[in-house]
Amino acid sequence: MSAIIIVGGGHAAGQAAASLRQEGFEGQITVIGDEPHIPYQRPPLSKQYLAGEQGLDRVYLRPDKFYADKGVAVQSGVRVEAIDCAARTVTTSEGQALAYDGLLLATGSLVRRLNLPGGELDGVHYLRTIADADAIQADMASGKTAVVVGGGYIGLEVAAVCVAAGLEVHVLEMEQRVLQRVTTPAMSAFYRGLHEGRGVQIHTSAQVTGFLGDSRVTAVQCGERSFPADLAVVGIGILPNAALAEAAGLDCDDGILVDERCRTSDPNIYAAGDCTNHPNPLLGRRLRLESVPNAMEQARVAAANLCGKKRDYAAVPWFWSDQYELKLQMAGFSADGEEEVLRGDMAANRFAVFYLKDGAVVAADAVNSPKEFMLCRRLIGQKVDATALANPETDLKSLLAG
Repeated sequence: MSAIIIVGGGHAAGQAAASLRQEGFEGQITVIGDEPHIPYQRPPLSKQYLAGEQGLDRVYLRPDKFYADKGVAVQSGVRVEAIDCAARTVTTSEGQALAYDGLLLATGSLVRRLNLPGGELDGVHYLRTIADADAIQADMASGKTAVVVGGGYIGLEVAAVCVAAGLEVHVLEMEQRVLQRVTTPAMSAFYRGLHEGRGVQIHTSAQVTGFLGDSRVTAVQCGERSFPADLAVVGIGILPNAALAEAAGLDCDDGILVDERCRTSDPNIYAAGDCTNHPNPLLGRRLRLESVPNAMEQARVAAANLCGKKRDYAAVPWFWSDQYELKLQMAGFSADGEEEVLRGDMAANRFAVFYLKDGAVVAADAVNSPKEFMLCRRLIGQKVDATALANPETDLKSLLAG
C-alpha cells in the first residue's frame, strides 16, 4: 500500500496513525477529522477538562509535532462526505477526491438526542466534543443551578464536576436506579449514596417531558414537576456514527460490521472504535463497545492488518469512570454473572466486586483498587474459590491458574 486514509479524530484515529508507523508503513497517511482539532481524548471532557484541571495540550492524544515528525498529514475541520469503494476515493467537504489503497473508518459515535419541546433552547447541552465542553463550562461559570438528564456514567461525571464547582445539581433518571443499564443494584446504590452525600439531588423514575424558557432554558419539565435550571446537560447515551459507511454500501447493524481483523465487508476498508460492531472470541458474541481501550486495541489490530500482517482482535472489555476522588474500573460485563463476591469495604470507598458464573470470574468492578483491578482482568475466565476471593488477606496472585 502507498496511501492510507483515516477518517476520524478520536482515540482510534490517533492510535491508528501511530501504529501504522510502528508497524513499518512508509507510505502516505492522511487523517481527516471534522472538528478543528488534532486527534484527542474524549473521557477528560466530562471530567478534568470540564473541571478546568486540564488544558487542551493534555487532552490531545499527541502534540502537533508528532504528526509532523511521523509524516502524517492531518486535515482538521474537514468532513468526508462520501466513499467510492470501486474507485477507492473519498470526497471531502473541501471538494477534494482523495485516493486510498487502504481506508480506516474511526468515526466514533454521536450523542443520542431528545426530541422534546424546548430542546433547542440556549443552555441545553450535550457533551461529545471539546466545543460542547467549552459551552457547558461557560454556563457553569455564570449559573447557579444545573439539571443533568440521564444517570449514566457521563451524567454522573458531569454532576460531580458541577456540584464540586458550587452549583445546585439535580439528576433526572428515567429508570428506577442510576447506572441501571450498566451495573448491578448494589453498585447503583453505592453511587447514588456517593452523589447524594456530596449534595447532588437524584430523582429516579423521572421522565423528562420538555425544557422551559423563551430563548434560554430556565427549567426542565418532568411531568407535573419542573426543576429550575441555568443550564441542562443531556447524557442519555450514544449511537454509532455509521452513516458514511452505510451510504457507501458497507454492511452495518448497530454499527459498522467488522471481522476479527477489523475488516469491513469491503476488504480495502477497516473500521475501529465506537462505530464498530465486532466479534469477541473471549465472550463468544458480537459487541458494540463504547470504550477507549477497545478503540485503541482495534486501531492497533487494524493498522497491523493494513500493513499485511495477520492479527486478530481478542481482548477483555474494560472501562473506567472518575467521579470525585473515586476511580471506578470495570472489566467484563456484570450482567454476565450469577454470583457477586465483595472484596473490601464499600463504606471505605475501596473495594472490588467480582461477578462469577459457574464458579468462574466473568467480570469485576473495582473502586480505588488499581492493583486488584489489574489482577481482576487476569482472573476473568478462571474458576476461583469464592471464599478466598472475598478475603482481603488472600493474595489474588495465588488464585491465578498456572
